[in-house]
Amino acid sequence: MTDTTTPEEINRFWLDEVGEKGWYVRSDALDDTIRDRFLPAWERATKMVPGWAQTPEGALAGLILTDQFPRNMFREDARAFATDPLARTLAHEAIANGFHLRIEPPARQFVYLPFEHSEDPADQDRAVGLFAEFMPGENLRHAELHRDTIAKFGRFPWRNTALKRVPTPAEIRIMEGGGYGALVSGKLSLADF
Repeated sequence: MTDTTTPEEINRFWLDEVGEKGWYVRSDALDDTIRDRFLPAWERATKMVPGWAQTPEGALAGLILTDQFPRNMFREDARAFATDPLARTLAHEAIANGFHLRIEPPARQFVYLPFEHSEDPADQDRAVGLFAEFMPGENLRHAELHRDTIAKFGRFPWRNTALKRVPTPAEIRIMEGGGYGALVSGKLSLADF
């Protein structure tokens, strides 16, 4: 089966139809729409996306498809993270080609998020550095919180169930306290663990 999804279709959907207000709001309806419209493209991403990466718009669409969409399509499922390595490769290439500077904020964050989503400390440092230099503000705050979580736990505790990992006592406590949302709101602090 040939998927006819184009980079323009992905960017138009994510940037214009969903828009910034919908990017980080949990919505079953949005998750269903993404799955219905883009699951075939995601399944063929390893074949399609490298060819897209030759332009800023194509790279952005590839990053949205491989880093953002699976997090919506596969909540609480290991497939949410299955294309993360491809997303990081695309992000490295986009930055090396200077494409990130040709993608205007707020869309630029999707070039940096594959590093923020990584459980590798070096990727976390890279995310913080990129956000600090090119997109300071709320995005930087989230990047620092992700980096500090990896420094504290060595992984993201909120992925343990999906990845069938046995949580540590501290990870159980943070999840019982509200997980990432509680860290963002200030209800919990990583210093408590």
